[in-house]
Amino acid sequence: MNDSSWSRFTQPSGYIGFLLVTFALSPAAFSEISVSNCARAAKYSESRRGSAMLVMQNGRTIFEHYANGGSANRRWPIFSGTKSFWGIAALAAVQEGLFRLDDPVSDTITEWKSDPRKSQITIRQLLSQTDGIEGASRLQRASIRDRNVMAIALPSAAEPGSAFIYGPSHVQIFSELLRRKLGGRSVISYFEAHVANRLGLHDLKYKKDARGNPLPATGFELTAREWARLGELVLGNGSYHRRQIVLSTVLREAFVGSQVNPAYGLAFWLNHEAPNGREADMERMLDLPWQNAQWTGVCFCKDAPADMVVALGSHYQRLFIIPSLKAVIVRQGSGGNFSDAQFLRLVLGRVE
Repeated sequence: MNDSSWSRFTQPSGYIGFLLVTFALSPAAFSEISVSNCARAAKYSESRRGSAMLVMQNGRTIFEHYANGGSANRRWPIFSGTKSFWGIAALAAVQEGLFRLDDPVSDTITEWKSDPRKSQITIRQLLSQTDGIEGASRLQRASIRDRNVMAIALPSAAEPGSAFIYGPSHVQIFSELLRRKLGGRSVISYFEAHVANRLGLHDLKYKKDARGNPLPATGFELTAREWARLGELVLGNGSYHRRQIVLSTVLREAFVGSQVNPAYGLAFWLNHEAPNGREADMERMLDLPWQNAQWTGVCFCKDAPADMVVALGSHYQRLFIIPSLKAVIVRQGSGGNFSDAQFLRLVLGRVE
């Protein structure tokens, strides 16, 4: 991996900023994660209803633990961690030239052209959940016949770019946009050819509606080892096992936060505000009405590197990816009073 590619990110305001060079230069940033620290973190996780923990560093597994006699072969729901895989599919489509991130959605979903708000929404805003559309958690109901039709008809709750409104609506709208861009080709087939198959992932649960549309907001069930492959792709600058899935220049777009939520990029969460940010439980923040959530200055863990990116699922399903440590950390479980910050401090040996 080319470490220099992680030293800079394009900020939402348009200037090129540095990504806490202290992490890139300090010996601690490149220190090995110890098995004993992982064991302490696993004990903490298991006491909070954790079921699996996997740690990889420098391309090899250094720690793996399954609670209560669990198996490495058991697939576990990753819930909203599913979104990050579809974010990679979106970047693959950008790379292919199907669209650009800053294209108006209404160029493809032409029903929006006459709407003063929706006509201004870009694909980037869909993927960063800043388009202003209602989050619409009801889209996840199995009884809905056509989620795509329902999603594109949802009302706008805020001006595009003015609010972070988390929910399944945004990626569902993106799924319809991709379907139209593919001109009749299957969205699922596209995802499998460009992402899933290249990561060796098969028999995924797409939670299809009656029209065959996938639910890209949630649904995948993966073993810890399978989920870690997404982390390996990120550490490989878009390459997995020497096979390029997306170019590094395209992949970096996923790790740029928005002005209204610097802690969320394109289907990935970010720790950019460390070490000076305010530690937050992102899941609890998402439970708040969107008007009440304050996303400026938040981070997962002050003591984790600022270049850490995260795929997050409900009940504290986590994929932590730390490029400066060349590390991937998977945590799976069933909720519990879990703290990302405490868990990471234990893994990284930042707790006395």
